[in-house]
Amino acid sequence: MVRGKTVISRIENTTSRQVTFSKRRSGLFKKAKELAILCDAQVGVLVFSSTGRLYDYSNSSMRSVIERYQQIKDGQQLMSASTEAKFWQAEAERLKQQLHNLEGSQRQLLAHDLSGLEWNDLKSLENQLETSLHNVRLKKDKIMVEQIQELRKKENIMHRENMELHREFNMIRQDSVNFQRKVYGKQDVNGGQGSSVTQNTNTPDDADEIRLELSQPQVPDEKPEAAAKVKKSTILCLDLIKVKTFPGKRSKLSQEERLINKRLAMTYLSQVKIP
Repeated sequence: MVRGKTVISRIENTTSRQVTFSKRRSGLFKKAKELAILCDAQVGVLVFSSTGRLYDYSNSSMRSVIERYQQIKDGQQLMSASTEAKFWQAEAERLKQQLHNLEGSQRQLLAHDLSGLEWNDLKSLENQLETSLHNVRLKKDKIMVEQIQELRKKENIMHRENMELHREFNMIRQDSVNFQRKVYGKQDVNGGQGSSVTQNTNTPDDADEIRLELSQPQVPDEKPEAAAKVKKSTILCLDLIKVKTFPGKRSKLSQEERLINKRLAMTYLSQVKIP
């Protein structure tokens, strides 16, 4: 039958904990003694119980073991300090040399110090500069493309917003026109019921205002001969009107009759073409 694995954890029962401590301590000291005998080793074991009691084992003297341990520890610390100092000193020299090389490369790239460079070195420097210039141009082009794409996105957004505002404006304008048509239409209906005279109502769609006026006849500049003919025709016209309109009363015309004849004559003259 396979034995189950024991879980290592703190024993809560005080009595069981003390019994287990005693057994394991005895076993530890036994293993230490065997190690010292079999391997000729200097062994020292110190154990403090949960109550603060000290238990120790040493194959020679515990003091000598502790003194030897302290000496070796101090020597290791001194050796470690000196080793660490040497390490950082070497690291500082390496970084100093690296800085010197970088400064020299910078002067060469800026063409401030090309002395001591052979043809191969100059060719390599030229290739490096061309590569750097190519990389710079690629980066610049990439940034420009990104900016152009961003501007196009903003342009599309503004265009959509503009179209939306234009559509809303047209809707508001159409609503306003319809509202004004309804208002003016009601006014026309009310006015038609109260009066038989047709009123001229202008709507927002009327582009021009219609005005009807009596135009005066325009008489062109007359020549003396044409004026004489017109005067003669006028006299004849008046005589003709008197005879046709009031026969037998040519010499006795009232003021009203004369006014009527004058109007008829003027109407006739307006239709006469002057040569």
